[in-house]
Amino acid sequence: MLEVIKLHKSFKKKEVLKNVSLEFKNGIYGLLGPNGAGKTTLIRCMVNLYDLNSGSIEYCGSSINGNNDLLSNIGYLPQKFGLFKELTVYENLKYFCILKKIYKSRMDDEIKNCLISVNLEDRISHKVSSLSGGMIRRLGIAQAILGHPKIIIFDEPTAGLDPEERIRFKNIVAQINKDRIIIISTHIVEDVEASCNKIIIMNEGRVLKYGSSEEIKSEANGKVYEVEKNLNADEYWYVEKSFSRNEKTFMRILSNKKENLKSLEPTIEDGYMCIVKGI
Repeated sequence: MLEVIKLHKSFKKKEVLKNVSLEFKNGIYGLLGPNGAGKTTLIRCMVNLYDLNSGSIEYCGSSINGNNDLLSNIGYLPQKFGLFKELTVYENLKYFCILKKIYKSRMDDEIKNCLISVNLEDRISHKVSSLSGGMIRRLGIAQAILGHPKIIIFDEPTAGLDPEERIRFKNIVAQINKDRIIIISTHIVEDVEASCNKIIIMNEGRVLKYGSSEEIKSEANGKVYEVEKNLNADEYWYVEKSFSRNEKTFMRILSNKKENLKSLEPTIEDGYMCIVKGI
């Protein structure tokens, strides 16, 4: 089990994480929140890139901070992922194998299996400079899963990917989801909706909600409505989106008042917005 215990993190006078406590068991977790919510800072604390002001992060009862043996059990894809572009795909992954202290006798099999997982086995001898942005992102996923780490953390893994690549990422996660903790940090709700066992919602450095998809969705029960766009907006409405139907324009709104309007079945995105906006 991975535990974040009463974690505080500040940069000079700005407190970025405020008393964050979380528990992770084997499964897939979605870490959701708007930009600036503290998600990346939390992740960087979890992989020991940042020192903690107070609190602790423990894996199976032992502190991760400064413990290289425990840190080797973490696979990490950062939001901005760099590679040696003049090296081949194989050479880059071999470098990561060395960093992860994977035995030399296992390196070739590890590299081959990871490339098969991300559908890049035919690019093994290609230079990274020849790869597309989506391929580089998949190569980043491959380095994160090298060595069968017990914890895998993806920070905005689908940023810049087209719909087909995003589906491919979800399939990869489904394939590697066995006896390990996978954390996916994103601000895109649909990226976690189908894949994650639990969802964590953060904003302004705090955990606002930690629960299942159904529990997140239930936060919007009785708060989702459809109205025509020419209807005068109420100050208690939050407009999620506008759409057209039968040559008329409608709005999907959230409101914590009992409105005499057409109510809709809530989605996870509705629940997420109700939590973040305090509706």
